[in-house]
Amino acid sequence: QVRLVESGGGLAQPGGSLRLSCAVSLFGSSSGPDAMGWYRQAPGKERELVAIINSGGNTNYADSVKGRFTISRDNAKITVYLQMNSLKPEDTAIYFCNVKVANLGIDSWGQGSQVTVSS
Repeated sequence: QVRLVESGGGLAQPGGSLRLSCAVSLFGSSSGPDAMGWYRQAPGKERELVAIINSGGNTNYADSVKGRFTISRDNAKITVYLQMNSLKPEDTAIYFCNVKVANLGIDSWGQGSQVTVSS
């Protein structure tokens, strides 16, 4: 019913930028995802929310990324983006896309994208 394909990520220097994309293939829902978000998991740490955007375009960010990261979505393409600016070494983690569709009981994850910030 749902497939998520992430792209982007990689290596950036401190202060640099990267962009993540997550393309969603969704079957059985005419309204699209209710919420699309990005989470991250650093080595030895639990997965944490980075940013989330709902169907109305309302966003929420972790305090650690506010003012540096921007989440957006293209409803026609069913794609969610994460623009990451002013990257810091502590942003190094595997980033996971997440999609929720309430009426289908969907709460699905992408495959993960490595983001490494290092000089």
